[in-house]
Amino acid sequence: MTAPHEHYMQMALREARKAAQMDEVPVGAVLVDPNGDVIASAFNQVVSLNDPTAHAEILAIRKAAQRLKNYRLLKTALYVTIEPCAMCMGAVIHARLERVVYGAPDPKWGAAGSLYNFCADGLFNHRPQVVAGVCQTECRLLIQRFFKDKRLNAKLL
Repeated sequence: MTAPHEHYMQMALREARKAAQMDEVPVGAVLVDPNGDVIASAFNQVVSLNDPTAHAEILAIRKAAQRLKNYRLLKTALYVTIEPCAMCMGAVIHARLERVVYGAPDPKWGAAGSLYNFCADGLFNHRPQVVAGVCQTECRLLIQRFFKDKRLNAKLL
């Protein structure tokens, strides 16, 4: 099942690059139905929308729910370039996604195993499967380059 995971993660990386082009933190997400069809994709738009909730995961979940006309996204999989934060994992659980597949861990904000693990404590009534590390190097390098460039540009000002 590695090849399909990589295929969808490459799509999420394309979304993340769109975010970087808009000077947004480069995170991309793709939501896939049980047949393997992409039902939504998105990238971070926190700055451009002036919306702290406009993470790629949230935007993809919103689009999918609207498209399916259902707030429950049963048997779907979310592919995201960086480990989801607590807000995004909360949305994943509320929407009842079956699986979250992410690229690089986020030790500062990650809520799917790095900083905290929403799926491991058993307190929630739904626990999606989590697959970590798909295209990890590419995902990590994209976000590291973005922040390195930000720091460099700040020094030049």
